[in-house]
Amino acid sequence: MTSGDAAARLFAAVDTSDPAAAAALCGDLGDSVGGIKLGLEFFVANGPVAVRAALVGGQRLFLDLKFHDIPNTVAGAVRSACALEPELLTIHAAGGPAMIEAARRAAEETAGAARPRLIAVTVLTSLGDEDLDKTGQRGPAADQVLRLARLARESGADGAVCSPLEAAALRAALGPDFLLVVPGVRTPGSAADDQKRVMTPRDAIAAGADRLVVGRPITRAQDPAAAARAIAKGMAGT
Repeated sequence: MTSGDAAARLFAAVDTSDPAAAAALCGDLGDSVGGIKLGLEFFVANGPVAVRAALVGGQRLFLDLKFHDIPNTVAGAVRSACALEPELLTIHAAGGPAMIEAARRAAEETAGAARPRLIAVTVLTSLGDEDLDKTGQRGPAADQVLRLARLARESGADGAVCSPLEAAALRAALGPDFLLVVPGVRTPGSAADDQKRVMTPRDAIAAGADRLVVGRPITRAQDPAAAARAIAKGMAGT
């Protein structure tokens, strides 16, 4: 894998509510990343028009809204989200089979072959085994991730969000065609912040990750594009 190939698999998590700051960062990043992740903070503050306006760097969109509701409501939300033409769109695997199936049908009926790839959130990377126990879920986290990822695949999701520590197990269990989107990636020596299950970019790719989502190591860097290029080099092992 070349650095260019790696960059295409790298999404920068732009976690801000400021549309001007988001657009400026996307412009600065250019082709040093393949995509931009915009989530709840940005979407709730600014709405879909600002999402379109932010992508001035021409990157693909990962719309990380983590839909989790009754099937009819999620289907409607997916139909609305398709207007933004995201490459990736998140739903919660814990919403269950009917919800996931409704999301898939809505995406196919609305956008056909150009539909977003539905990525199921399994266990948030900020949660550890003790956190799962407190919510009544069966741990350890790795077991719960695998249960939810299997459910998601069987119900029509295209992939799952997982921490890098679970990527190898999911790849072995779910095969090569199930898309693994991996946050919780940190460069050597950088702070883990609120992530509890982290790994270096190169190790995450080796474990089976298809897409890496990196936030603060890029967005807080003095030169975000240079930071992204360095991560892509690390992914490629160069």
